[in-house]
Amino acid sequence: MGSLPWEDVHGPARAVVYGLLSSENPVLAKSLHDEGWNGQPLKPVGGTSPMFRGAPRRKGVYTTSKDGSVWFGSPVPEIAAVLVTALASCQTITWGSARLRVQGFSLDVVPNASDGPVQLESVTPTVVKHENRYVLPGEPHYLDRLTHNLHHKADILGLPRPEDVHVLDAGPRRRFTVSGAPRIGAQVRIGMEADARFVDALRSWGLGLDTVQGFGWLR
Repeated sequence: MGSLPWEDVHGPARAVVYGLLSSENPVLAKSLHDEGWNGQPLKPVGGTSPMFRGAPRRKGVYTTSKDGSVWFGSPVPEIAAVLVTALASCQTITWGSARLRVQGFSLDVVPNASDGPVQLESVTPTVVKHENRYVLPGEPHYLDRLTHNLHHKADILGLPRPEDVHVLDAGPRRRFTVSGAPRIGAQVRIGMEADARFVDALRSWGLGLDTVQGFGWLR
């Protein structure tokens, strides 16, 4: 049993995602990195940090095991197809100081959502900012900025905006370092009224900011 340095939990995620995309479609990867998608700087791609099954709990340490998973996704079929092709031929993933051997991959198939009320829960911290300051659930401006982010994502995908966004529950404050800069957030469970297509899209993208760095991924 080993451990992963805290700066390597989320820090390498962006490079890993673009590395996978570049291995199959460098033009798409460069365009997404430099320009975003559909005329907007937001990148419709997400993922998680490595999650290890059976890793022992040690205070202050991100422990690892021989059995783990990393999820990647995109609500845009063109991007998702490139990720699938790249992972199908990938044998190892260099994740910071760790070398992850790919034992196999599978496509997550979740039941299609239905229009109306829905609850969504993030498995990694959801990151939200107001005027260059990270805000947490329960703090002023959190719900406004989270809702704004959801509306922005819906607009980019050409889908109806969700309504009645509200926080149902939240985990403790988490702080990570990415490229020498902090990322502060918390796991969150939200409720909202939403179009089923948008709910499905979020499950391949995530909540909040920095989803390409492994934040805000949904269960």
